[in-house]
Amino acid sequence: MNDYFNAIRPYNEEEATEAIVALFQREDFLNTLRLFEPKIEVNRILSKAHTYRTVYDFQQAVAKDFVEYFVENTTGGVTMSGLKNIDPTKSYLFLANHRDIVFDSALLQYYFLTNNFMTSKIAVGDNLLATPLLEMVGKINKMITVKRSVSMCEKLENYRILSDYIHYSICEEKQSVWIAQRNGRTKNGVDKTQHGLVKMLSMSDPKNPIEALKKINIVPVSISYELEVCDNLKARELAISEHQVYQKKPGEDFESIKQGLFGSKGRISLIIGKPINDELDKIPQDLLNKDKIEMVCDIVDEQIYANYKLYPTHYIAYDILNETQVFADQYTEEEKEKFINYIEKQSKCPDVSERKMRENLLKIYANSAETVNK
Repeated sequence: MNDYFNAIRPYNEEEATEAIVALFQREDFLNTLRLFEPKIEVNRILSKAHTYRTVYDFQQAVAKDFVEYFVENTTGGVTMSGLKNIDPTKSYLFLANHRDIVFDSALLQYYFLTNNFMTSKIAVGDNLLATPLLEMVGKINKMITVKRSVSMCEKLENYRILSDYIHYSICEEKQSVWIAQRNGRTKNGVDKTQHGLVKMLSMSDPKNPIEALKKINIVPVSISYELEVCDNLKARELAISEHQVYQKKPGEDFESIKQGLFGSKGRISLIIGKPINDELDKIPQDLLNKDKIEMVCDIVDEQIYANYKLYPTHYIAYDILNETQVFADQYTEEEKEKFINYIEKQSKCPDVSERKMRENLLKIYANSAETVNK
């Protein structure tokens, strides 16, 4: 089975133990850790490195403190809830909205680690494996490689392997998996589950997609940011995409990762929803499969929206963009002035007009308020 999944699977426990030993012998890794001292005590970690026998040991000793550093230094506070909705003895597919390349999934793992829950595997696009070190650290931390840099002919087979591996992880290995509801981050503030993604997840039984999906215990996860740390990059990409196919420059994804980690995020909310199997049972059996898949997307989206935390930034953006006072009771004049100044700063861009940048930036925040309040 490992041969079939070799191209996408993370390290198994034996491989991970060997990789952890090798990791602590890499100067580039140790130098990276030293950037986060004293939060991460490198000498203490090194003195105990020989005791890290499992991935979970490594995550508790290193990964948890790494994420906690960014929680403490780049956010205005994080609220997390929903563990009561899942059974720690069961495995799930955590299907989440996607706003930041790394922090979305990292924060969920941090929530698990701080509550002594087993962490999940994480599906990550191969375009984000910018360096051998990143790939090594990712595979130690249960990263599933989603093959995106392939031809159209290869995509179907890659989707099939990915679908099979997710089912294998959850049903056979009893290990949960996190995956985003769409390919790539949401750019415009509208979180919609992609039909193609849910279809991929049901490939193990294409004639009975609902039964296939029930086996992996889908749980929607909602994450929202007071400030979208890469909002200027998203606004620029949206503007350029109006006139031409957007082509990423070499290293652009890596720069987005760094900005997403180190940039100010404001307050953050993460909520684990409830398993949707009971809702799946209510889908009429006489529908066409494509209509069943669409209903599944709607069920997931409904929970994501219901648990999505709106901040004053979202309400202010909606009122400014629509020239209304509909949400005026949700923010103060001081908060409005502060956000306007923030948007003006983020609107500076060498190859897109300030007017267009401002419009797109406001939409990123306003669309969340509009969608959630529909």
